[in-house]
Amino acid sequence: MSVEGMWDLSVSTPIGKIKAVAEFRRENGGLTGTAHGAGEDVPLGDVVLDGDQLTWNQAVTKPMRLNLAFTVKIDGDTLTRTSKAGRLPASKVTGERRTRRAH
Repeated sequence: MSVEGMWDLSVSTPIGKIKAVAEFRRENGGLTGTAHGAGEDVPLGDVVLDGDQLTWNQAVTKPMRLNLAFTVKIDGDTLTRTSKAGRLPASKVTGERRTRRAH
């Protein structure tokens, strides 16, 4: 299963929905990525695809400083599951892969 590409994410948190874009790419035989949202670009750490389960970590500073751990299930061009920030309750995550458009 391939996860490379741009994904539009929505994270349902206690303070409202947060929209972000995650970009995954293959480098040196492994997966890497970057998240774009809330005016900041942050690298994704420990990106692992195991079957249809994708996990990664990232740190954000907006709207507050948090270390997030994502665990999502990939189903074609959609993903679902959760993001967890420390002791806070898990937040629901959904996402859709951006399709390539001809220019």
